[in-house]
Amino acid sequence: MLECWRWYGPLDYISLEQVAQTGATGIVTALHEIPYGEVWSLEAVVERKALIEKDPTLGLSWQVVESLPVHEHIKRGHGDLEPLFDNYRQSMRNLAKAGIRTVCYNFMPLLDWTRTDLAKPLPRGGHALHFSAPRMAAFELFMLGRKQAEDDYQPSTIKEARIWFEGSTGQERDELLASIMSGLPGAYERYDCQTLAQALAQYDGIDRNVLRENYKRFLEAIIPLAEELDMRFCVHPDDPPRDILGLPRIVSNAQDIKWILDAVPSRSNGLTLCSGSLGANPGNDVPAIAKQFADWVFFAHLRNVKKYDDGSFTEAAHLEGDTDMVALVRHLLNEQSRRVQEETSDLIPFRPDHGHALLDDLSAKAHPGYPLIGRMRGLAEIRGLIAALN
Repeated sequence: MLECWRWYGPLDYISLEQVAQTGATGIVTALHEIPYGEVWSLEAVVERKALIEKDPTLGLSWQVVESLPVHEHIKRGHGDLEPLFDNYRQSMRNLAKAGIRTVCYNFMPLLDWTRTDLAKPLPRGGHALHFSAPRMAAFELFMLGRKQAEDDYQPSTIKEARIWFEGSTGQERDELLASIMSGLPGAYERYDCQTLAQALAQYDGIDRNVLRENYKRFLEAIIPLAEELDMRFCVHPDDPPRDILGLPRIVSNAQDIKWILDAVPSRSNGLTLCSGSLGANPGNDVPAIAKQFADWVFFAHLRNVKKYDDGSFTEAAHLEGDTDMVALVRHLLNEQSRRVQEETSDLIPFRPDHGHALLDDLSAKAHPGYPLIGRMRGLAEIRGLIAALN
């Protein structure tokens, strides 16, 4: 398996020289500064690739795009989509010309990953990302005013939500909104409660079945070209893997993954196995999902979570959460071995995901969930696990 590192390009406070010191050799990045729906020009792609590979002594190469974002109009099936599809396909051609053929993307409506706390204190020091079901309920019910949210939470959770909201300050509510918006590192849009409500209204009438139809239309528009270009598209699971803000989520469990792979059967239509996203769903056996879909895993995010009965979860250390990481990595290594023996593909790229903020991370201006030291710890732990299993 190929050790990789997510890097936000010129927007990242972590330098390529520091990334090289972690031991990772594959870079996972995107052209985050380009607005959704616009073409990634060949010049821009080549320039970013050259930046990554400028110093050959670092041994770095651009291995995975994360993400080539899907425009909201495509998710909603809104308007004439052909220009957006054309732009997306042109970006694919330009990436392929530069030798980059693995693309991670998601089909989560409006928001990407969602957390309510970006710096939850850990017992021995450091901070973690956290999703609090009561605070999310407080946001939906009492800040956003979405009364339908009462059906999405347990009565005890709603009670806790009301207590938190009534005792919260304006600053605490602003921090909650900012935390929820922080899952959009490359997007230009940031919402306040009013504009978020307006954006959500554009999804009125779009249920799970409609979103699936729109997703299939997207796959039908891009996968044939991906086959022609020998590219691998790897959908990222929903995070959290549940409906949120009244928006349907359709990549949350094994049944969803099977539907996606069956919708447009192709060696170019695959999966980003994110153990943290899938692991936040109490009904998911993540190692079993890895084994079931191993042949379609073209990229992996390895992290762990600790779940709670009310639907809350905390980002755990990579080897300490609810997911059996040993079993999970064993399945990936078995699949990697099969591919090497059959000469069917290159190494499976993986990266440590959402590390704890530790030591000097606490004073650094990292993207939420992407500190240097915490992720380096996660990478080292996974590296050791792989060595032991091998």
